[in-house]
Amino acid sequence: MHWKRLLIVSTILLVQGIAGAQTGKVDPALLKKATAGDAQAQYLLGHAYAEGKTVDPDYAQAAAWYQKAADQGLAPAQFELGLLFHSGQGVEQSDTRAAILYRRAAEQGLPLAQLSLGVLYDRGQGVPQNDAEAAGWYRKAALQGLAEAQLDLGMLYERGVGVPKDDSQAADLYRRAAEQGNAAAQFNLALLYDNGQGVDRDFQKAASWYNKAAEQGLPRAQYNLGSMYAQGQGVPLSYSDAWFWLDVSAATWSGSRQDEASKARDRVATRLSPAELAAVRERSQKWLADHRK
Repeated sequence: MHWKRLLIVSTILLVQGIAGAQTGKVDPALLKKATAGDAQAQYLLGHAYAEGKTVDPDYAQAAAWYQKAADQGLAPAQFELGLLFHSGQGVEQSDTRAAILYRRAAEQGLPLAQLSLGVLYDRGQGVPQNDAEAAGWYRKAALQGLAEAQLDLGMLYERGVGVPKDDSQAADLYRRAAEQGNAAAQFNLALLYDNGQGVDRDFQKAASWYNKAAEQGLPRAQYNLGSMYAQGQGVPLSYSDAWFWLDVSAATWSGSRQDEASKARDRVATRLSPAELAAVRERSQKWLADHRK
């Protein structure tokens, strides 16, 4: 999740507008600028090679052009080159090099680099493990509105790791990320409402946030939402809705959790008539088919 290639919209537009329209060919104007030392052009050319949409993909070339732009202090290039070192694409894998590059971009205020450096400190990859450092970098990115950083910092507050334990602070951070559509944050916030942890206990709000995460395909949210429907807790009692979400959860989970969801679904099935069961099974199959496209 942390290592997806995340890009600034303006940069994407620049790449689409400057890089050549024919796949496999480098735009001569872009190459001329990059060769002449233009850092932005070097970054865009590196990005074109990394994405492989306007030229044939070549991570080694991407790394080489990113390096040129990174050496000139361009934060997005430093971050993207850090991603290549972390994944070992086009360069020899090195978390240490990734951390150095993330730091350079993070110190310039790039939120994705701040998040990524926080993750390395969180895991002790390329840097000594340090919860307080992780929290500090997560906070910088969270203050810039990055949902994933808000989620990660919230989890540290909930656990009391690297920061004082503070469930209300965790709830506030989860809410900020949840309102941006982050499914994990939606689930975590729902759980706090479910348990009355850091917020007043509110089953309706718990069910509402579980529902948002469940619709995004999070199995644990689907299971909890199904359980709430089976009990009429925060939602109207509905064995059909309970069976639906428990069945979806069983289909998307794995291992022991899948067995747990299947058994809960089968218990609910005894409360449904054959016609009701057939109808909700069809509904579940359609939902799964639509969400697996």
